[in-house]
Amino acid sequence: MTSQPIGFLDSGVGGLTVVKEALKQLPNESIVFLGDQARLPYGPRPTEEVAHFVQQIAGFLLDQHIKALVLACNTATAAALPILQAKLPIPVVGVIDSGSQTAVKVSTGQRIGVIATEGTIKSHAYQRAISNLSPNASIEGLACPEFVTVVEAGKYHAPQTDQLVDDQLRYFKTHPVDTLILGCTHFPLLVDSIRKAMGPSVTLVDSGVETVSVIKQLLADEQLLNTDGAMKQPQFYTTGDVDSFTAIAQDWLQMTELNVQHVPVEQLTEYGDLKPKESSYEA
Repeated sequence: MTSQPIGFLDSGVGGLTVVKEALKQLPNESIVFLGDQARLPYGPRPTEEVAHFVQQIAGFLLDQHIKALVLACNTATAAALPILQAKLPIPVVGVIDSGSQTAVKVSTGQRIGVIATEGTIKSHAYQRAISNLSPNASIEGLACPEFVTVVEAGKYHAPQTDQLVDDQLRYFKTHPVDTLILGCTHFPLLVDSIRKAMGPSVTLVDSGVETVSVIKQLLADEQLLNTDGAMKQPQFYTTGDVDSFTAIAQDWLQMTELNVQHVPVEQLTEYGDLKPKESSYEA
């Protein structure tokens, strides 16, 4: 089982920021990623609908015989992590707890900001996680759905992006923080613009990077790390347009040869809700 791939899922291309870190920290591991671009954005959708989508994608990835699953999407984590952890016979991790733990650790004054999608902010998932770790922390949450749109359109290098990000993050001029969590896996593609807007005194926390450290330790604890070095080429799937996905993936991952395939949403719906953990599913 150690040579089986790790599964990653996201509403779009943002989860590639987590995959990029996984390729650094887990160079021997094979990766299967699915971005649900046909149904993004997840942020404005009802929690129940997002949870249903995520279970469908998890079912597809289980069919690829993954040994662990990473919810490389904050909205998906907030909506479905407990459900999947209760149902699946493999390790499942999300991005919220690991990002919160790092933010509390590095914050000098426990004044922590979170930028994310509408769904993640409305779920108060980061607020709960941070408050559990640091009850006296001051937490400022800001929904930035336009950031997702910019990234999915491949415009994160566009000249006007700096101004858009600066305008959005002006909120923190009157609500100052010392640490800012990038609470959406799309946002690290805008990290240069975000750093300019926030200034050098604010520490940025990439929740996706921290999540890879968590899954690495978890695989080690479960003796699931691949030790034979037989990594396969990463396999990418999208429910959206293959060409646009490939262009962004090549740019961000700095990989010229990518295996990207289209998966129709209708195919995902055939999987339905996942069976309980006590089922006889062979991982």
